[in-house]
Amino acid sequence: MPPPADLPAPERRAALAEPDPPLVVPPRRPWLGVLVTLAATALAIGLGWWMWTLYALAPWTRDGTVRVNVVTIAPEIAGEIVALPVADNQFVHKGDLLMVIDPTDYRIAVRLREAAVQQAKVTADNATRQAQRRLALPDIAVSPEQQQTFTSQAVSAQAQYQAALANLDQARVNLARTEIRSPVNGWVTNLLAQRGNYANAGQNQLAVVDADSFWVDAYFEETRLGRIHPGDPARIKLMGYGRVIPGHVQSIARAISVANAIPNAQGVATVNPIFTWVRLAQRIPVRITFDRVPADVTLAAGMTATVEVEPGS
Repeated sequence: MPPPADLPAPERRAALAEPDPPLVVPPRRPWLGVLVTLAATALAIGLGWWMWTLYALAPWTRDGTVRVNVVTIAPEIAGEIVALPVADNQFVHKGDLLMVIDPTDYRIAVRLREAAVQQAKVTADNATRQAQRRLALPDIAVSPEQQQTFTSQAVSAQAQYQAALANLDQARVNLARTEIRSPVNGWVTNLLAQRGNYANAGQNQLAVVDADSFWVDAYFEETRLGRIHPGDPARIKLMGYGRVIPGHVQSIARAISVANAIPNAQGVATVNPIFTWVRLAQRIPVRITFDRVPADVTLAAGMTATVEVEPGS
């Protein structure tokens, strides 16, 4: 480096005469570059293998749907709805009262059947005693034909008594059916019935979502079914929640609709004459059961889910 120009001449000449200090070169480490290259290569291979295993080998699908059993409730007797102690989307327990049909006519029917039972019992007892008395008399006092007649009347009266008892049981059952209770734990859904409406027997009035029956229908490509078996653990991720919910494979569907097997008007198969060279893998439903659902996760039928199965675990 040349000396500054403002130095005096003697000092300037001395500075020019002094040699520059030697340049210090750090020692070369060729093994460090090789190590970094090997580490980067191993990381890339491991990451590539993990991605290949995840996307090509491990059974997973984004085509999953939350399903649930819905119990439709219809009264078994007809009448006016006089009480409806539930609201739409309300949680109810098994045995809770959902609806009350007007019980007036059915209480009257029970009293009428009780009276009919008493009358039939008296008639049957009287016919039995008469038959017994006729059978105890000698043949000279009563003919065998009369004995058979009174015996038949006694048997007929006993049958009428048994029929009256059956009618009473039916009347009591109908009275009990005026109170409709929930058969499962769940939520009342799509409540359209109103107090004062007339309910017909067999017509749906309520629906309850069974809280203990949620599952996921995961539609896997047929090329991945060979690695899926009942009992395999599964990981479920709902679209609306970031956490993973544990589950397991319960079963695999054994049939889906085949378009070429639909019969025509003559009952023969309708086969599409066009065959596409690019064939997409068919999707088969696999039933996934929840093992444990967090308390802050709200399940609803129709939600979208991503499902990954861990085969052979």
